[in-house]
Amino acid sequence: MQYRRFGRSEWNVSEIGYGMWGLAGWTGSDRKETDDSLDLAVESGVNFFDTAWGYAEGLSERILGELIKRNPDKKLYAATKIPPKNRIWPSRPEFTLNEVFPADYIIEYAEKSLQNLGTEKIDLLQFHVWEDSWAQQDEWKEAVQKLTKEGKVERWGISVNRWEPDNALETIKTGLIDSVQVIYNIFDQAPEDNLFPLCKELDVAVIARVPFDEGTLTGLLTKETTFPEGDWRKTYFVPENLNSSVDHAEALRKDIPEGMTMPELALRFILNNPDVHTTIPGMRKLPHVRSNVAASDGVRLTNEVAENMKNHRWDRKPTEWSQ
Repeated sequence: MQYRRFGRSEWNVSEIGYGMWGLAGWTGSDRKETDDSLDLAVESGVNFFDTAWGYAEGLSERILGELIKRNPDKKLYAATKIPPKNRIWPSRPEFTLNEVFPADYIIEYAEKSLQNLGTEKIDLLQFHVWEDSWAQQDEWKEAVQKLTKEGKVERWGISVNRWEPDNALETIKTGLIDSVQVIYNIFDQAPEDNLFPLCKELDVAVIARVPFDEGTLTGLLTKETTFPEGDWRKTYFVPENLNSSVDHAEALRKDIPEGMTMPELALRFILNNPDVHTTIPGMRKLPHVRSNVAASDGVRLTNEVAENMKNHRWDRKPTEWSQ
């Protein structure tokens, strides 16, 4: 496992982190398999875990808390998120800060997450949605400063809405934000335009989420793929999205280097960018942990392959189904 300094912190975090959304609230989740996968990840050098209260109303946080207790001799970085008060993902430009993140609510959910994690301090507390129009409003800043001063939160981050990588630039400039979590993968390369250069300038950490484009970049989806009722992916992979996603994945196949799988290429594309500090694939099964961790070996893509990946950029705009 390779490690990178997490922005302006002194943390050395694993290039491959662990995205914990799929461990709670998705169909097919098995608790023993979940714990076995988490334990193998720790044994393999993973030390950055991304969760949220919104992942099954704190269940994912509690699972992470138990993992931390099982490993008292290791520093495992816990990154969690405050859910929007109005429970709408993503936020919308017309929403006010008071509707989504009033100060007392920020403090209330920091306390809930602390209780779920069973720790004295949250390493990284992120806003689960965001609007850059809130950047200069004082209420969220006062809550951030209060919780930091009290030693309950060490660092703060923003999880940027899907396909809106520029919707946090002014907020990052406030100096109160230590990290930004953004969708970045072979298809979603737009963060390279404005977000990554600003983060590099201000030494703000970048967490690349959705490395496999919600499963498209595993290469396993077909235009006939269906998901069970209650599975979030059923509402995301509506026909117009599923069909175009499969088409883009098929177009990528010709540029996959010999001996490499599509998921491996997806991870190596992200790790090839030094502006990214960690990426957080979901890993619900032991084989997923093994294959994902193996991508962090210090070997970078050839210039030719990296250049070819630029041809697969797919700029998208938020829609009703892209929550």
